[in-house]
Amino acid sequence: MVRSSCLLLRKYGNFIDNLRLFTRGGSGGMGYPRLGGEGGKGGDVWVVAQNKMTLKQLKDRYPQKRFVAGEGANSRVSALKGCKGKDCEIPVPVGISVTDENGKIIGELNKEKDRILVAEGGLGGKLLTNFLPLKGQKRVIHLDLKLIADIGLVGFPNAGKSSLLSKISHAKPTIADYAFTTLKPELGKIVYNDFKQVSVADLPGLVEGAHRNKGMGHKFLKHIERTRQLLFVVDIFGFQLSSQTQYRSAFETIILLTKELELYKEELQTKPALLAVNKMDLPDAQDKFHVLMSQLQNPKDFLYLFEKNMIPERTVEFQHIIPISAVTGEGIDELKNCVRKSLDENANQENDAHHKKQLLNLRISNTVSYSEPPSKNALTSPRMDVT
Repeated sequence: MVRSSCLLLRKYGNFIDNLRLFTRGGSGGMGYPRLGGEGGKGGDVWVVAQNKMTLKQLKDRYPQKRFVAGEGANSRVSALKGCKGKDCEIPVPVGISVTDENGKIIGELNKEKDRILVAEGGLGGKLLTNFLPLKGQKRVIHLDLKLIADIGLVGFPNAGKSSLLSKISHAKPTIADYAFTTLKPELGKIVYNDFKQVSVADLPGLVEGAHRNKGMGHKFLKHIERTRQLLFVVDIFGFQLSSQTQYRSAFETIILLTKELELYKEELQTKPALLAVNKMDLPDAQDKFHVLMSQLQNPKDFLYLFEKNMIPERTVEFQHIIPISAVTGEGIDELKNCVRKSLDENANQENDAHHKKQLLNLRISNTVSYSEPPSKNALTSPRMDVT
């Protein structure tokens, strides 16, 4: 057991989801005062999204983590206008959020070839600068990886998320009978008969207090921000991390997961959510499932089980609740169909909302144009009274 845990920790050490880099734009080139020549502008530093790129690869390839663009060319008799310095491109994975040293977001890269300017090159020497070049911009930036997936699996350790991911996709996550098997995000794809693909992210298991960075803490919660929908995975027999921690029933687990999401970022609760109730192949699971369903139908009647600070402001309304067994495959096909149906319905709602917004903007622009007073120079025809 100890040896396996050490191997997993070593494996997690190879996964990097944040990186701090030093960047500097290139200095401009010297001007040529006698002939009024202008030096070339310094090169710029860009962050560029690439598929099949990881932050670990970036760190291994550039261990110094310094990125400096080329200097602009000096003005000379044969070339009074100096050439621009060579740009520097930093290859990063898709799903990167770029912030400055103060935590201000510079930009996000959500698809391949997205690019963000992070350090601008200095101007070349010209008349305005007394023909002296300016230095490039210096900037320390932070790269923060947030996985982009259609579905994010949410659950406490040992809920069976890794087993479920292996059942619904071709992913091969580590599966074992001890907590925190998933120490790094795992991505899989559900492939349907019509070749539609849905990406699913199995994220490190939450524990109570994750919003305070306890356990995997923010390493888990930040990744859930960019998933389109949430799939809660709950053990029908409840959860207990260790003999020193309190046992939680399946219903309590759902409430506590909801509270953790709320405390980290309230907007997470607005995401569409589904619930997979796992381990239904075990004895007495059906009886416990009936109890859970009655609790979910009237959750307010059972909130007395919790301390006040553990009760979320709003309980999650699941679009679908599916009993499953990730071991035997029971309910897996129904779950996949529900995931597809939920994503399609949400996409249609988003399209309708987009069209309504476009129509509203069009109406507003038309109203503004009609209400504008006529120009003073506009020609007006004389009034004609009809008798």
